[in-house]
Amino acid sequence: MEVVGLSSKDLYVQLLHPNRHILGLWQPDIGPYGGLLNVVVDGFFIIGWMFLPPHDPRVDDVMRRRPLFRIHMWETSKATVECMYGHKGPHKGDIQIVKKDEFSTKCNQTDHHRMSGGRQEEFRTWLEEEWGRTLEDIFNEHMQELILMKFIYTSQYDNCLTYRRIYLPPYLPGDLLRPGLFKGTYGSHGLEIVMLSFHGRRAKGTKLTGDPNVPAGQLTLEIDLSRPIQLPEIEKQRSMEELSRLVLEVHEQVQRERNPAQSGSTEPEPGAEGQEGGGREENQNGLGAASATPTTTEGAEASASPLPAPQPFVLPLGVMARNEVYPRTCKICFYGTGLIAGHGFTSPEQTPGIFILFDDNRFGFIWLELKSFSLYSRITDTLQYAEAPTLEAFEEMLKSMQSWTS
Repeated sequence: MEVVGLSSKDLYVQLLHPNRHILGLWQPDIGPYGGLLNVVVDGFFIIGWMFLPPHDPRVDDVMRRRPLFRIHMWETSKATVECMYGHKGPHKGDIQIVKKDEFSTKCNQTDHHRMSGGRQEEFRTWLEEEWGRTLEDIFNEHMQELILMKFIYTSQYDNCLTYRRIYLPPYLPGDLLRPGLFKGTYGSHGLEIVMLSFHGRRAKGTKLTGDPNVPAGQLTLEIDLSRPIQLPEIEKQRSMEELSRLVLEVHEQVQRERNPAQSGSTEPEPGAEGQEGGGREENQNGLGAASATPTTTEGAEASASPLPAPQPFVLPLGVMARNEVYPRTCKICFYGTGLIAGHGFTSPEQTPGIFILFDDNRFGFIWLELKSFSLYSRITDTLQYAEAPTLEAFEEMLKSMQSWTS
C-alpha cells in the first residue's frame, strides 16, 4: 500500500505502533465536569473524538462529537500531532504518555483558540454549541450561574489536558439489561453521561461527566436488584405520598439491616451486610443485598427471570422533570439510592429513590428528597478499543474513578 509516498510499513512503524497505547476510551481530567474521549484509527489518521451529550433536555437525541486532536504523517516522514480545538483549523500540538493508562495533550498555538470578539464572543459561541441556546433564552438565574461557572472553569483546560483510561462495562448472563453508557437529565446541570454496570444483585450508575455538586467519577445511582417495588394502580401513582410510603418502607428495612443493634436484633437479617452479595464487593455505603417483601431469593431472581408484562406508569404530581416526554409504561421497578451533595461536593448523602426500567434502552430514577425525575437514554454510538481486558480490570478502574475527582 503506497499512498502519498507512504508505505504500509512506515505507517505502522511511525504512526500506529508508537501511538497504540492511546487508542481506546478515556476520561479527561476537567475537574468535576469530566468527559468522554474515544481515540481511534481513522484512515491515515489517529483522531481523538470528544463525545458530548445532546442539548438539554433532548435525552433521546444522538450524541454530538468534535475532534480534539489528530496524528498523521501527511507532510513529513514522522508523525505530526495537531490540536483541533477552536475555529481556526488544525495547529501544532504535542502528546505525552504520562504513565500506563494515562496521557496528556498540549496545544502549542493557543492563539488559534481565541476569537476576534474576545471572551464575550467565545462565550456566546460556546453557549450555542454546549446548550443550543443564548443566555437570554435561559431565565433561571441559578442555571445561568452554573453555565457561566462551567465556561470559566473549562476554558482553563483548552491548552493542556490529561486523560485516564476507562472501559465499557462487561455484560454477564443474568444482567437486567445490557450495561453501557447513558445520557441522563440532571436538572439545571443539563444532560450528563452515566455508565451503568451490574455487580451481582446491584447495579451502579457512575458519572463520566459531572457537575460542581456531584463530580465526574462519583457513584450517582446504586440499585438493589433484590428489592423490587410493585407500583400501585395508575391513579395512586400520581400521589407522591403513596410512592414515598412504598420506597421508605424498603429504605427503613435497609437501615434496620445495616444497624441490627438499633432494631433490637442481635442477628443480622438474611442478606444484610456481610451476607453473599453476588460475588462482587459491596459499595461504600455498606447497604446489604437483602430483599424486602418478596424474599431475597425472589428478589434476586427478578433480574434474571423473564420480566413481567409492561404496566402503565405516570410521574407523581409535584415531581420535577426536565423532559415531559417520558415513557408511559415500564417493565419493573427497584429500590435504589441516589447521591446528592452541596456545591463543591460537600456533605454527600445517599438518598432513597426508585429505579424504573422502561425498556432495553431507557430507565428513570425518582429522587424522593429532591422530588425530581431523571430520564436516561442509551448511547448507541460505536466506541472503539473500549472493552476491558478482564472483569478485574474494569472493577479496579471503577474503584479508581472516584478518587480522580473526590
